[in-house]
Amino acid sequence: MTDTVYRLPAPGPEPMTTDLDGWVKTEGTPSMKTWVQHTSADGSVISGTWAATPGSWHATYKFYEFVHLIEGRIVITPDGGAPVTLAPGDAFVVEPGFTGTWKIEEPVLKHFCIKLK
Repeated sequence: MTDTVYRLPAPGPEPMTTDLDGWVKTEGTPSMKTWVQHTSADGSVISGTWAATPGSWHATYKFYEFVHLIEGRIVITPDGGAPVTLAPGDAFVVEPGFTGTWKIEEPVLKHFCIKLK
């Protein structure tokens, strides 16, 4: 077994700027930028940085995501559930099968880790 540590580089100049699969704008004109800064050797996990401007999306999750919120304020409301307000320093997980609203109240910057397989 090899122990490996990979330090993420600073986000590069060319982020992905299209909305994520399963995300549909529902309020305002929010935009997002995604930088995938590392992919595991077997392709099962990606990690990086995500930024978004105020507005709302309805999101459908296929994969597990761990998030550490660096900047901004988000209110995440599962369909039929109670809203969860998240602020800088908060860490949280979104499970596969989640459907609900991400309301970006203040510009967001987050680190993420997504298990694809």
